[in-house]
Amino acid sequence: MEPTDHLHYLLVLAACLAVTLPLEFLGAGVYRRPRRLVRAVLPAAALFAGWDLAAIAGGVWHIDPRYTLGVYVLPGMPLEELLFFVVIPLCGLLTFEAVRATLGGRTEVRA
Repeated sequence: MEPTDHLHYLLVLAACLAVTLPLEFLGAGVYRRPRRLVRAVLPAAALFAGWDLAAIAGGVWHIDPRYTLGVYVLPGMPLEELLFFVVIPLCGLLTFEAVRATLGGRTEVRA
């Protein structure tokens, strides 16, 4: 085991945030609207965390502890897994808002 293995999951999440951070300046200010951000991210995070907990409890999958810090926020769920459910929707929201701003507010899909 490499000395940095336990940081892999956190490093991937940090990379996702680092790549999408500049999009804040192209979009509608996701970080500048914290209440709106929480309302957008929290329902998805709660839903998927619940789904994940059920899958872990049912033995469908597990998180390899060698790639996490070993801090568990819920039974069987490491901190990094919970952060995943916040970081990935946040990155998606940043991307959506940047695309919407770039297209001049148009978000409809044309066939």
